[in-house]
Amino acid sequence: MFHSILVSTELTATEILLCTASAIVCGMIISIAYKSVSHTSKAFAMTTAFLPVIVMAVIMMVNGNLGVGVAVAGSFSLVRFRSLPGKSSDIAAVFLAMGAGLACGMGYVTFAMAMTALITAMAYAMTKTRLFDQPESLRYLMITIPEDLDYADAFRDIYATYTKRADLTAMRTVNLGALYELRYEVILKDPAKEKEMLDMIRTRNGNLTVQSSLMAPAGTEL
Repeated sequence: MFHSILVSTELTATEILLCTASAIVCGMIISIAYKSVSHTSKAFAMTTAFLPVIVMAVIMMVNGNLGVGVAVAGSFSLVRFRSLPGKSSDIAAVFLAMGAGLACGMGYVTFAMAMTALITAMAYAMTKTRLFDQPESLRYLMITIPEDLDYADAFRDIYATYTKRADLTAMRTVNLGALYELRYEVILKDPAKEKEMLDMIRTRNGNLTVQSSLMAPAGTEL
C-alpha cells in the first residue's frame, strides 16, 4: 500500500525535493495542531516544525550505512541531556515529529503524511471532547505543619466534612526538620466551599502555608 519513492541509493533532486516538501508539511501540521490543543511556547512550536526536516536530512545521508545509522541514533539520545523536563504531551509531539522525519527520510512520504494527519486528528478530537479531563472537583493540597502536630488525625474531620476522598500521597520534612510538608489528593464535595476548607486547615496548622492546586505537583506525573 505504501511504497518508498527512493528507488535507488543514488538520490535525485526530485526525490530530495519531494521528501523535503513532505517533511515540511508534516512538521507544520504537527506544530499547528499541537499549538491549537496545548499551551506551548513559540520556540517549542518552531522546534516541532523543524524537526521532521532535520531528521529526514540525517536519515537520507546515512541511508544504507548501518554503522553510521547506529552512531546517529546515539547522538539523538544525547538530546535529552540538553533539554528541560517537559510534559508527556511534549514528548509525544517530539516523537511524532521524529517519526514523520524518519518516514520521509526513507521515502515513505505518503505514510508520513497519513500518520501525521491521523494522529493530529486524534489529538484534536480528544481535546475538544475533553475525554480524559480530570474531575473538576479534584485538588492537590500541600499543607505545612509544625513537627509536633499529629498529621494522621489533625485534618480527618475537615476532610470528612468537605471531601469525598482525601489521600495522603507524600510527606517530607522541611526547614531542617522543624516543619513537615504533606501532599494530599482530594475530591471536593462542593468546590464552592474550597476556601472555607482551607480556612479550617489554617486554624489547625498554625496559619502555615496551605496550597491548593488544579495541577499535579511537578515530578509526580509524566
